[in-house]
Amino acid sequence: MTAIEYTPHHGAAQDGADERGRLAAVRRYAALDPSADGTFERIAVLAARIFGVPMATVAIVDSDWVGLKAVHGLGVARELPRDQSPFCFLPQDTPYVVTDALTDPRTTAGLAVQGQPGVRFCAAAAITTSDGHRLGTVNVLDTRPRHPTGDQLAALQELAALVMEELELRLSAQHTVAAERARRADAERLARTLQRTLLPPVLPTVPGLHAAAAYHTASADEVGGDFYDLFPLDDGRWAFFLGDVCGKGADAAALTSLTRYTLRAAAIYDPDPRTVLANLDTVLKGEYQGDTPRYCTAVFGVLDAASDGSFTVTLAGGGHPPALAVRADGTVEPVSTTGGQLIGILPDPHFAQATTRLAPGDALLLYTDGLTEARTADGSMFGEERLARHLAARPAAGADALLASLAELITDLGSGVSDDTALLALSVPNHRKPLSAQEYR
Repeated sequence: MTAIEYTPHHGAAQDGADERGRLAAVRRYAALDPSADGTFERIAVLAARIFGVPMATVAIVDSDWVGLKAVHGLGVARELPRDQSPFCFLPQDTPYVVTDALTDPRTTAGLAVQGQPGVRFCAAAAITTSDGHRLGTVNVLDTRPRHPTGDQLAALQELAALVMEELELRLSAQHTVAAERARRADAERLARTLQRTLLPPVLPTVPGLHAAAAYHTASADEVGGDFYDLFPLDDGRWAFFLGDVCGKGADAAALTSLTRYTLRAAAIYDPDPRTVLANLDTVLKGEYQGDTPRYCTAVFGVLDAASDGSFTVTLAGGGHPPALAVRADGTVEPVSTTGGQLIGILPDPHFAQATTRLAPGDALLLYTDGLTEARTADGSMFGEERLARHLAARPAAGADALLASLAELITDLGSGVSDDTALLALSVPNHRKPLSAQEYR
């Protein structure tokens, strides 16, 4: 068999648009590492076995270099100058064959023929792209003359086609990974932007009180449904809420927005905590009529400042974990709204109410169940009792320190936290000046 095209060993490149197109195709695959899992090494071994020869390679031919993606039986560098390599044959439809390199005028002067490894026989089948560009070859070599059979040469072409298929698969996978990374980056940016619109950018300053909030996301590219807020009422008191809507993504974002603004509007109309939750329940039922229920859990509270610097807190809960009062002496008490039912799904839900007092040095923590439903190292749920014990074992002075302690806890739980977690902490400073007339009421 004779070659239709042959690039001599002195390294001259093909002229014209065909060679430019071929080199562009070579560089499309240049970033791939086909030797990573040994697939191409196995192809080289199989080619040598089929021909019964000691040497085989998988070679990609660039303009000035030949890169060996697989080498069997040769102690050569993985990258060779093209004018020093015996592997720069670029046959077209049929394999390139040299039965005796010492007598073949195409190869007799080659370095690999006159020097080491003393090549006498070579056969090469082109690795060809779907649009006809030849990237390189699968080669078999021997140090003695040979006359290959038709079946052997056909098998060599099949192995070259297999190399091309594998390269295409890897390039496709690389593009898929790059596209997925870009999609995730876009989704993360969108999720962060949308999440920020669903939460207050900053908490207002409440006279005589410290407030802090945090939102820990479990998925960077998915919008969660946790929410919180703190705002003044017309009578000088302050209202706050924290909750969690069902679902994730765009539907959850829409429901979160509706819930947050409904709670604010309902509090202006009538700030009684149970009435606020009842009004939210009515709105959710009226807004979503269909097979897919839309519901949430929430705690709504009202802060009423006293002249001694303390605050009376009235809370109502609908299906939400109880708030925790962290006392100045380190004890932790649940402010139970147990019995409060889900909002927006039941025909006539009950909303439980409780009252507590925050004295100087006390704090109140509201949280969503992403924290308490997290899994510990032994696979068990973290739970409300462990949360209370964690807070009692690490007394924190003020809302900021309280949330810092919980941030460390969430970090320690790591992948055990599979859902978003919203936190809202309110604390009364231990040492504070008396309220002015404007601050009080």
